[in-house]
Amino acid sequence: MSRQVKYSEDFFKSLNALTGIPMRKIQAYAKDNNPFNILEHPMVVDPNEKQLEKISKLNEFISSYSVLRMEEDQNRIKFSSPEDSGKYFQSLLGGMKDKERFMVAFLDNSNSIIETRTVSEGGINMAVVHPREILKIAISNDCSSLILSHNHPGGSTNPSKEDQALTQRIVDIFHPLSIKVLDHIIVGGSRFSSMAEQGYLPNGSLNNAKYDPIVFSDDIKEQESDYPIDEELEL
Repeated sequence: MSRQVKYSEDFFKSLNALTGIPMRKIQAYAKDNNPFNILEHPMVVDPNEKQLEKISKLNEFISSYSVLRMEEDQNRIKFSSPEDSGKYFQSLLGGMKDKERFMVAFLDNSNSIIETRTVSEGGINMAVVHPREILKIAISNDCSSLILSHNHPGGSTNPSKEDQALTQRIVDIFHPLSIKVLDHIIVGGSRFSSMAEQGYLPNGSLNNAKYDPIVFSDDIKEQESDYPIDEELEL
């Protein structure tokens, strides 16, 4: 089997477009050699001055990208526990006392953040979440999982019935797509709670996915109470 079979025609076309090396030279060299040698040892294809300059610039770009990618990987936020995600969202939402904000962290398969997005911002006790928007962002990020979070301006970290219902709606959408909803963090001032840690996170779909906007509100008096969660919720 020739070495060419390992590489697609698109690969050779891309190498041709980026370096200016003729296709016939690239394909001829790749029959018995690793085509990446053209980048690492460009003189193997006897490039002209302009082609050599393009190869040099491409190699500089690849080197810079590799270094930046390594630095980014080292600095990426990775969640290994509800405590990690709770502290993260508390730092983002803890100071919100005059409005409710709903955020989503989209994660890769190592639970590292690809992107965190504010998907809704409402008044002091109400916000509207658009599931289609969350789905669109999740697909564009090619994420493996996500973590939901929103704040209670009243200060309570107890998940309300509306919080539970909203979480189930989101799970109903993503579970069939094999995208996990890992947690829903409730932030109240300097405190936070994890629905997963408390056992309130849905395990799977209960209903068919619905994409109409979700209006959720939290009663201020209830949110400011210190009732135990078991007395406050009806499962």
